[in-house]
Amino acid sequence: MRHVIALDVGGTGMKAALAGASTVPSGGRPPGPPVLLHQARRPTGRERGPDAVVEGILDFAAELRAYGAQRFGEPASAVGVAVPGIVDEERGIAAYAANLGWRDVPLRELLTERLAGTPVALGHDVRTGGLAEGRVGAGKGADRYLFVALGTGIAGAIGVDGRVEAGAHGFAGEIGHIVVRPGGAPCPCGQRGCLERFASAAAVSEAWAAACGDPEADAADCAKAVASGDPNAVRIWQEAVAALADGLVTALTLLDPRTLIIGGGLAEAGETLFTPLREAVRQRVTFQKLPEIVPAALGDTAGCIGAGLLAWDLLDRTDRTEVTP
Repeated sequence: MRHVIALDVGGTGMKAALAGASTVPSGGRPPGPPVLLHQARRPTGRERGPDAVVEGILDFAAELRAYGAQRFGEPASAVGVAVPGIVDEERGIAAYAANLGWRDVPLRELLTERLAGTPVALGHDVRTGGLAEGRVGAGKGADRYLFVALGTGIAGAIGVDGRVEAGAHGFAGEIGHIVVRPGGAPCPCGQRGCLERFASAAAVSEAWAAACGDPEADAADCAKAVASGDPNAVRIWQEAVAALADGLVTALTLLDPRTLIIGGGLAEAGETLFTPLREAVRQRVTFQKLPEIVPAALGDTAGCIGAGLLAWDLLDRTDRTEVTP
């Protein structure tokens, strides 16, 4: 059975799958997500250092290839890998990831060599998740969408006609570093007042932990306190929503998306986030067309599904090249 390896590398864990091709529904509708034939997880092991992380990725991919060959009678036809940080997708290089400690890792080349020449597609984790959300998740059917992940940081993916825009240098979608509070809190990027310093899950967790005096408290606890009417929690939440709305309106002014998809840990608060956020964005728009604002649909499987899509896209391009006279 023809299949691909899909691998989503995170700061603490790796999610992987062997994915078969999706079937094309009748009536000319677009195909569904890759069929997940086998799934596996393992720790990233970043505490052992960047070299060990890279070796762990190569070993995991090799094990998946061997399993697929045994189970389905042939090895994987391609590999799709999503990694965090700065990614040069065209050259297949994981350029930088602060949480993994690596720089300029030729990951595509290393994987291709370890996997006996199997073609490899490398993608940015958020853009890869956004690809999945746009094609088979909450943005399915939208010709223009913006996916924003509210996690430890904030990043986005700009979707255009079934693909995700990486930008000239691989930095497209870095909405978390739009300055929304000039002169505000310093950001590791070197600026002050970046969106992710006020509206990420990490920022809300930090603010709520300080306000309630519990160093273990997080954004989910803050959301629960908001629902119960705690005034400190409501204040922190309103400040985060206001900052997020400011950043989103800047983005939609530039990009004019038809659908705005919000995912990541903070989005798990559901309508505690989405009801005030929709209203805050609505109040801020003037001439702009208000997009539909929806929660992400794929959860923590988005990166893995997106990696599978990258692999199948790579095969599709290869197949079309081979039949071109």
